[in-house]
Amino acid sequence: MPNKTAARPAPGIISFFAGCGILDLGFETTGFRVWLANEIFPPFASAYEHSRMRMDIPPPVGGPVVRAPIEAFLDGREQGRLEAAMAGARAAAGAVGFVGGPPCPDFSIAGKQAGRTGDRGRLTQDYCDLIGIMRPDFFLFENVKGLKSTVKHRAFFEEMLARFRDDGYAVTERTVSAVEYGAPQDRQRVIVVGFHRQAFQDADAMAEGFAWNSRVTHPGALAAEVWPSAEILDRDPATGAAAHTVRPAPPGMTDDLKELTVGRWFERNGVGTHPNAGDVFQVKAGLGRMRAAREGDTSNKSFKRLHRWRYSPTVAYGNNEVHLHPWLDRRLSVAEAMALQSLPREFELPPGMTLSDKFKTIGNAVPLKLAAALAATVADAIGDRVATPFERDADRVRTPLPAVPVPPEHLPEPEDARELPIAAEMPDLLAA
Repeated sequence: MPNKTAARPAPGIISFFAGCGILDLGFETTGFRVWLANEIFPPFASAYEHSRMRMDIPPPVGGPVVRAPIEAFLDGREQGRLEAAMAGARAAAGAVGFVGGPPCPDFSIAGKQAGRTGDRGRLTQDYCDLIGIMRPDFFLFENVKGLKSTVKHRAFFEEMLARFRDDGYAVTERTVSAVEYGAPQDRQRVIVVGFHRQAFQDADAMAEGFAWNSRVTHPGALAAEVWPSAEILDRDPATGAAAHTVRPAPPGMTDDLKELTVGRWFERNGVGTHPNAGDVFQVKAGLGRMRAAREGDTSNKSFKRLHRWRYSPTVAYGNNEVHLHPWLDRRLSVAEAMALQSLPREFELPPGMTLSDKFKTIGNAVPLKLAAALAATVADAIGDRVATPFERDADRVRTPLPAVPVPPEHLPEPEDARELPIAAEMPDLLAA
């Protein structure tokens, strides 16, 4: 398999549903360059730009994050901008790919199971259609495991893979857990990677040989027998407040497994002095239940308390149900949640965001350790190949969804009432 050389940069990427940009950051740390980033929700887009400014990472080549719905790239309003970014990336680095994880509550096991016909399910279909129409040289698609593991949604998943193949892609897919890639979190995600046959003459071999396990650092971590069970917190006998006492690692826990623990990442990221350390939801009701929660007891619907010597369950906080701190009587801070996403301590969110938006943008993200591992594996698969240039598919159209009756009171507004302003023109990417 060809390997990357230092003479040519890694391929360019176009990012959709970028959020605060953690998936992009994983690709950037591997050498990829972001040519265009798209995020419709202004607070998330601002967080994307703020975090990169604080870490001294250049913005996307095409300028600020494009704050527009994904259908704007399908109906022509932003299509020219996208085509310019793709052409620029191909000219500079020999290939361009799309990366993105559409919002996924309609496929989540914990969600309402609306599937493809839900508002968010439609976004998943649109992302797939955009790939088929614009035909990047490669793509990465990320979503919840429920898209593949739930019987109700499996048919849509299989249709999606078949459509990718019909659109010319050789595809490979797998359900992965972030903890096996070194993140302190058991976050299981479905990942689909595709290489276009017109771009790469050996695309099928690239997909078949995609080295999913090459960046796994902790195989079998989930099945390790040393993880501690729930334990009662030490408390001050006079006040009842949690007493921060030292709790040694369980006997037999290796240094390798310690690297996956909540406490180790809190220490590594200096969460107590981080700029987002004070971003914490105050518990206003249920104080007794919070205090009764044992360290490591995540079995309850609310007040799930983490264990300092375990990895965290999925960091996804709907309705502000943020996990409890392992040894303190409070919920996690934003800084602590970012540590569980394996982010560097330099990553921070802007003070202007609401607390809910901060937890949402962090909870929606792919853990950085997983993102970087996937990006490196994609780079390995491409190696020194230069994609053969080809045009977008002018005959490919947006896929119609099955008709679903809509109650009159839930009918959408007229199209012109929901129109968003067109973003500013992209600078000439090929002039530099």
